Amino acid sequence: MALKDYNEKRRFDETSEPKGKTRKSKDKLIFVIQRHAASRLHYDFRLEMEGVLKSWAVPKGPSLNPNDKRLAMMVEDHPYDYKDFEGNIPEGNYGAGQVEIWDSGTYEPLDETSKLSDEKELLKELKAGSLKFILHGKKLKGEFALVKMKNAENNAWLLIKHKDTFAEEKYDAEENTAKNSLVTQFLEEKKSLKSSKKKS
Repeated sequence: MALKDYNEKRRFDETSEPKGKTRKSKDKLIFVIQRHAASRLHYDFRLEMEGVLKSWAVPKGPSLNPNDKRLAMMVEDHPYDYKDFEGNIPEGNYGAGQVEIWDSGTYEPLDETSKLSDEKELLKELKAGSLKFILHGKKLKGEFALVKMKNAENNAWLLIKHKDTFAEEKYDAEENTAKNSLVTQFLEEKKSLKSSKKKS
């Protein structure tokens, strides 16, 4: 079962994360990017396939600059309902910290000539280790690729923006974060707690 690892890592009596169940979108496939302040700040990039969210942790966050090849570590599948998850994962739990949705929308494969359904085409590309897709998000738009790194760890991929009308020369995901971000607030509180501990 695709969500076995997800369920085994979580204590649902302590965390408000959704339980692992498969579900599908009625119409177009969805994607979501969550900004996650865990032991380290990173971005979780999730693509809907087979009723789950295929997931990658992107330490530096996604970029609209085609020259930025972002490391993306593939992690366990997450349930479809995780697309709406925001909030705090309590200390002592897997991925403890603050989570917020940074971007979301729909996506589709780049290959228009494929005779397969969108989902089957994407699954085929995922298996081959080279996914090419178009994101229709609020922040991320246009063509992207996820490419599995050869001779690296099995779960190491690169997230790359294609050169198109949505490409930007310089891009920093952190600069495109809401001013009232709870994750930023969480990080600042953590920082001031650390410095006050040092002083005492």
